[in-house]
Parts: sequence; C-alpha cells; structure tokens
Amino acid sequence: MLYVVVKVTGVTVLDNIMYVVCEWSCTIRLYNTDTHSPLDRVINVDGMKRPHDIVVCRDDRQLYVAEYDSLWRVSVSDHSYVKWLSTTTHTFGTLSVTSRRLLVTSWLLWSRRLHQYSTTDRQLLRVVELPQYVRNVWHGVETTRGTFVVGHRGTSQDERQYAVSELFSCVITSML
Repeated sequence: MLYVVVKVTGVTVLDNIMYVVCEWSCTIRLYNTDTHSPLDRVINVDGMKRPHDIVVCRDDRQLYVAEYDSLWRVSVSDHSYVKWLSTTTHTFGTLSVTSRRLLVTSWLLWSRRLHQYSTTDRQLLRVVELPQYVRNVWHGVETTRGTFVVGHRGTSQDERQYAVSELFSCVITSML
C-alpha cells in the first residue's frame, strides 16, 4: 500500500512510473506502479508553487502540470521543464490529453468553457462553449469520436444539480 503524507492534487502514469504532484510543492514525486514504492529520484520544477493537476502525453512523453495561472511542460526523459503557458484572461483547472491535444477546464466561478491546446505548438485549437445552464465545470475529456464528456454543476432542470454530459461538436466555437 502507498502512503503520501501531504495533499495529493494530481496523479498520472506512464509505463511503470506514477507521477504525483502535491499542493504547495515544486516537486513531482515518482513511484513504481508495481511495488508502489517511491523511486530514488524526483523532478524539481523551480518556479512551480501550487500544482493542482498533472497529465502525461504518451505521444511526446511530456508531463503537463496545471497551476492557477500557468501550465508547465516537463520532459519524462531528461526532466527538463518550461513554463509552457501563462494566462491573465482565465484560469487553468483540470487537465486531460488526447492525441497531442490538451483539454483544460477553468476554475473561475461560472466558467462554461473548455480550452483545447495543441501540445506540438501551444496554439489554442478551440474553445468549447457549454450550455447556458452549466454553472461550474469540474473536468472534461475528449472522446475518440471528437466529442467531450464533462463533469459539471447545473442542468436544465436544476442549477444546483451535478451531472456528467456528453457534448457534440455543434457546441464548439472558434477561438475568442
């Protein structure tokens, strides 16, 4: 059994290594997925202060770490890193990645948008506008069919109700 004695805010796995970020830490911890034991190495990301999610892109073998106003890109191979994106117009919340496309939720209250970025050139590919009744978006993933599955608060029946919805491409808008 694995015990980490701090608040874990994100976990992702590539090959047989689990990458873990914890609140108020600039360190990405590495664990063996077979034994659940910590590895002798960690990845220190100078400048990262409060990570709250992490994903790995299997295509480019890069970790993407979200902070409130920054996204970090960290190489699995050599542990080099760069502040990959910064924002002043929205926030970075939860992350998911599919075929070199990074999907990001916003933690701003009443945000009804998903932002999708290319992992190859950092370009904003599209903004997904959610229905008016959605009050908060908690997480989103892109399906292999090009639709989006989103966990959110607010339904057409009750703005306080929580739901998971699949959105189709008809709700996708161009860049802002």
